[in-house]
Amino acid sequence: MSRDLLQTAALNLKKAVPLMLKHQIPTTPINYALWYTYVGEQNPALNAQLDTVIAHYNTCPPVSSELLFRQYVADPLELDVRDMRLNLEAMATELSQSIRDTNLDAADFQSCINNNFAKLNGVEEGTLSVEQVLDLVRNLVKEADNIRSSTEFFTTQLQKAQTEIDALKQKLEKTEKDVLYDALTGCLNRRAFDTDIAGMLAQAPAGTCLILVDIDHFKAFNDNYGHQLGDQVLRVVAKRLQEACRDGSKLYRFGGEEFAILVPKSQLRITRQLAEAMRRGLEKLSIKDRRKDERIDNITASFGVSQWQERQSVIQLIENTDKLLYEAKRLGRNRVMPINN
Repeated sequence: MSRDLLQTAALNLKKAVPLMLKHQIPTTPINYALWYTYVGEQNPALNAQLDTVIAHYNTCPPVSSELLFRQYVADPLELDVRDMRLNLEAMATELSQSIRDTNLDAADFQSCINNNFAKLNGVEEGTLSVEQVLDLVRNLVKEADNIRSSTEFFTTQLQKAQTEIDALKQKLEKTEKDVLYDALTGCLNRRAFDTDIAGMLAQAPAGTCLILVDIDHFKAFNDNYGHQLGDQVLRVVAKRLQEACRDGSKLYRFGGEEFAILVPKSQLRITRQLAEAMRRGLEKLSIKDRRKDERIDNITASFGVSQWQERQSVIQLIENTDKLLYEAKRLGRNRVMPINN
């Protein structure tokens, strides 16, 4: 690396580290790479996205950092193979050992053949009895069985490795996005939610609000119309909730028919208004069951809303919000709790 490049790298690090400290960004390799690129000002799209995230959150939540890193910094091929490196290393070690063992067995067999054939020359010289010749043949058969067992084991190992390689190829066809996104609805998944809420409460918790949403009578959709229509309900609800998210709010599939929305730098009153708007939006949904040629327009959901309180843990925030959601269900569904603030 040239002296100029070293000086530029040092200067960028000097700029990046104070910014990370200011915004309470954990000092992970991904975050270093992301903020190093940011202060280098070589990627305006990245800088604009990161500025928007910081404006919404006063920090950059872990999942946002990961997604920005993937989109603007990381080598896509590196992302695909990162999680499989250990698998490949383990497979290579196992195959290497099998090859060594098989080569040793083959060398021993070759040595045995050479020795026995040398002894068989005694037949022509008349120095070997019939019994001695039979012993040599028996020894050759025994050693042949041993090398056959060894090669059969190695062949089995190769077949196993090929199966694993085929599985890895299939995995490579999927993107790293699958780790953070729900395949059915397309929104962020529970893993992403757990990562983000922990990061937000550790980095910039003030004003963090949580909305939990549960589709009303979802089991009835599956029972009456089938699981395919139930999946369709999940997709259209997720789409409508996603469309209502604003100002940094992020939607996650929390599990089953339940969704979560994290709202940064907000207040309970404002977040409750957002939840109420979402509730009204879901009431307007209508989907068609082509199998029965019926239109379904009774899609509603119940909402629980809460705001993080000083010294409140992640679990406490979720439990408090879940209690409010349960209360909304108990009071008749299709409502937002608390009723007022």
